[in-house]
Amino acid sequence: MLAPMLATVLALILATPGIATAQDLQDRSVTPAAPVAPPVATPPPTDDQVQFSATTLEYDYDADIVTATGDVRMLRQGERLRADKVVWNRKTGKVVATGDIAIANPQGDIAYGDRIDLTDSLKDGVVDNMLVVLEQGGRLAAAKGTRETDGTVRLVSAAYTPCAVTSSAGCPKEPTWKITAVRVTYRPERKRVYYDGARINLFGLPTVPLPRFSHPVGGGSDSGLLSPNAQYSRVNGLEFSLPYYFALAPNRGLTVTPHIYSSVLPMADVEYSQLTSNGALRLRGYLTESRRSDDLNTVDPTDTSRALRGYLDGTTRYQFSPEWSASGSLRWTTDRTFLRRYNISRDDRLRNTATIQRIDANSYFALTGWAVQTLRVNDSQGMQPIALPEIDYRRRFTDGLLGGRVEMQLNSLALTRTDGQDTQRAFASLRWDLHRLTNWGQELTLTAFARGDAYNAHDTLSTAVASYRGEEGFQTRAIGAVSLDMRWPLIGSFGAGTQRLTPRFQIVAAPRIKNFSIPNEDSRAVDLDDANLFALNRFPGYDRFEDSTRATYGAEWALDLPGFTLDTVVGQSYRLSVRPTILPDGTGLSDRWSDYVGRTELRFHDFVSVIHRYRLDKDGFQIRRNEIDATIGSRGTYALIGYLKLDRNIATVEDLRDREEARVAGRVQFARFWSVFGSAIVDLTNRDEDPLSLADGFDPIRHRLGVQYEDDCLRLGLTWRRDYRQIGDARRGNNFSLTLAFTNLGR
Repeated sequence: MLAPMLATVLALILATPGIATAQDLQDRSVTPAAPVAPPVATPPPTDDQVQFSATTLEYDYDADIVTATGDVRMLRQGERLRADKVVWNRKTGKVVATGDIAIANPQGDIAYGDRIDLTDSLKDGVVDNMLVVLEQGGRLAAAKGTRETDGTVRLVSAAYTPCAVTSSAGCPKEPTWKITAVRVTYRPERKRVYYDGARINLFGLPTVPLPRFSHPVGGGSDSGLLSPNAQYSRVNGLEFSLPYYFALAPNRGLTVTPHIYSSVLPMADVEYSQLTSNGALRLRGYLTESRRSDDLNTVDPTDTSRALRGYLDGTTRYQFSPEWSASGSLRWTTDRTFLRRYNISRDDRLRNTATIQRIDANSYFALTGWAVQTLRVNDSQGMQPIALPEIDYRRRFTDGLLGGRVEMQLNSLALTRTDGQDTQRAFASLRWDLHRLTNWGQELTLTAFARGDAYNAHDTLSTAVASYRGEEGFQTRAIGAVSLDMRWPLIGSFGAGTQRLTPRFQIVAAPRIKNFSIPNEDSRAVDLDDANLFALNRFPGYDRFEDSTRATYGAEWALDLPGFTLDTVVGQSYRLSVRPTILPDGTGLSDRWSDYVGRTELRFHDFVSVIHRYRLDKDGFQIRRNEIDATIGSRGTYALIGYLKLDRNIATVEDLRDREEARVAGRVQFARFWSVFGSAIVDLTNRDEDPLSLADGFDPIRHRLGVQYEDDCLRLGLTWRRDYRQIGDARRGNNFSLTLAFTNLGR
C-alpha cells in the first residue's frame, strides 16, 4: 500500500548513503530489498517520494505515530532498505527502523544493523550493531555509529577487514587480518577510511599500535604509503624501503621510495606513470652514491672513490589510430655492476628502442632506432652498435601472379659504433608463393624469391672475426632462390583418439651468392634446429643467405587422445651442390649431409608439459644439442626443469661457444595457504667444452629458497637468495628478503 505521509519521511531517511557498522564482521542473514514497482494507477514518484511495501501500515491518531511492519521494503533514487519495522513519531520527529535492517546504496555498499535512530532533522542519526559490506569487498563493523549531515560516518570501537570471514564450507572464521580502532571515520565521497588508536591483528594476534592513518576502499588511486620492503645483503647490509604514492590525477601518479641501508648511503627511487585514452608511459629512476670497483676481473677488487650511480628504466606505447602506433623503451645505467649490487636486474645488456609503426591488413611499416649498453665484463662499449634509423616496409598482394601471393619488402639500416665498424645496408625483395592441394591430399607450395642488396662498410679491420667483416667500402649483391615444398598429412584413428603422420619434402635451389664480401651484422648466431630446418634461408638475419641447392626431408607425427597429446618432428637436409658452404663447423650444416634435428612435445592435461629439442651428429649420432624444458604439477605444487647442452665439437668461435646449463624451480603447497618454493641455475660447462670458460663442470650461478603464505587478502613470505658470481663490487653472498602485503593497504 502507499502512504504519502510515510513516504515523505522515508524518502528523507533513505536520502543518506547506506553506511552501517557492527562489532560482528560475519555476514547477516538479511538481503537488501529489491525495487518495488508502484501500482499501475499510481503516478510515477518524484525524487522526494519513496516506493515501499509492507504487510501492515497503522496510524495512531492520539499519539500521532505511523507504524509500518512486516517485511518493510523501500526504494528511493537507487537507495534500498529492508527492515522488520519502521516507526515515525510525528510529535517528537523521531524515526526508528528496527529488526534485521539491510540497506544498499547505488554504489553497491550494503549495510546491516539492528536499529537506526534518526533525529527530527531526518538527516543525522545513530546506528546500533551495524555491519557495512563495501562493494569492493571490504567490510566495517562497530557497536555504534553516528552519521553527520554530509554523509560522514563516525564509528566507535570499530573493525575493518577485506578478508573472507567464512570458510570454504560456509562456517564463520576469524579473518586473516583486521584493523581494530578506538575511532574510525568513513568518508563516502572520498571512499577513504581514517583510523585513530588502531592496531593490526594478524592471525588473531594484535601487533604494535599504529599511528593515525587512512587508506582507500574504492577502486581508484589515492596518495599514501605503499607496502614496505625489508631485506639483507652482504654488500649493502640491512635494507628498508617504504614507498609513498602521490596521486597527481586519476590517470597520473608518482611513487617515491627511499631505500635505507645499514652499510651504505641511502638510495632514491622515483617512478612516474601515466595512462591516457591512447597510450601509457612509465619512467623509473634510481640514484645514490657509493664506492664501486672498475676492476671487474679481480676476485677481490679494491673499491674506487665514491661516485654517483644510478639507473633509468622507462617504457611507453601510444596507439594513435587502429593502424598507427609508437613505442619505446629506455634502459641506461652509470656502470656495469650497479644493477647487480642493488638487486635491481641481472641483465647483461640493456637495450634502448624507439619505433613508429603502421600496420593494416596487407602492409607493415616501421621506423626504428635502437642502442645497446653492455654490462658484460670483457665487452667494449665502443663496439656496441647504434641503429639509427632502421626502416622496414612490407606489402602483401593477395591477387598475385598466376594465383599466388606476392610480398614485397624494402629495408634500410644504418649501424654506427664509436670504436668499431660502421655499416649501412639497403635492400628490396620480392617473394611469390603459390599454394595448391592435389587430389591425393598433398599440400604443395612453390616459392620464388629475389632480392637486391647494397652495403657500405667502414673500419672493417676493427671487427675481430674476419668472416664477419666484409669488404671495405660500397658493395652490391643479388640474391635469388626457388623452392618446392610438399606436405602429405595422413590422418587416422588411434584408440580413443586420432593420429596424424605428415611426411615432408623440400628442395631449394640458389646460385652462388657474394656473401663474404658483405658485412655480417645480424646472421652470426646460426644453428640448425627444428624451427629453421625447412626455412628458405637458415641464417637468422639478412646479411647472410644460404647459397646452395639442397633437399630436405622429414616427418611429423602427432597423437591426440583425451587429455593427452604427443607431437614430434625429425628431419635432415642434403646439399646437392659441391661448392664449399659458407656455414661454419658446429652448426650442423657444414657438410653435405646435415645433422639430424628434431623436437618432441608431450602434454598430459594441465599436469605435464615436456618439450625436448635435439640435434644428433650425422656420423656417430653424438648429441650436439640437447634441450629439455619440463613443467610437472598443479597450480599449487609444481616443478620446472630446464637443461641445455651445446656440444658442437669445434674450436672457439664467437657466438658458437659450447655450453651446458641446468635450471630447476619448484613450489610445494604443504597447506591450503602455505608453500615453499625455490630455484637454482647451475653452470655445468667445463674447459673441455669451452676453453674460455672458468667453470669446473659444476658451478652454481645463483639460487633462491623461500616460504610463503598467501590467501585472498594477505601475502607473507621470507626468501633466501645466494649469488655465486662476483663482478667488481657486486660481490657473491646471501640476500634475505621479507615480503608482507595487505589487500587494500599500501597499493
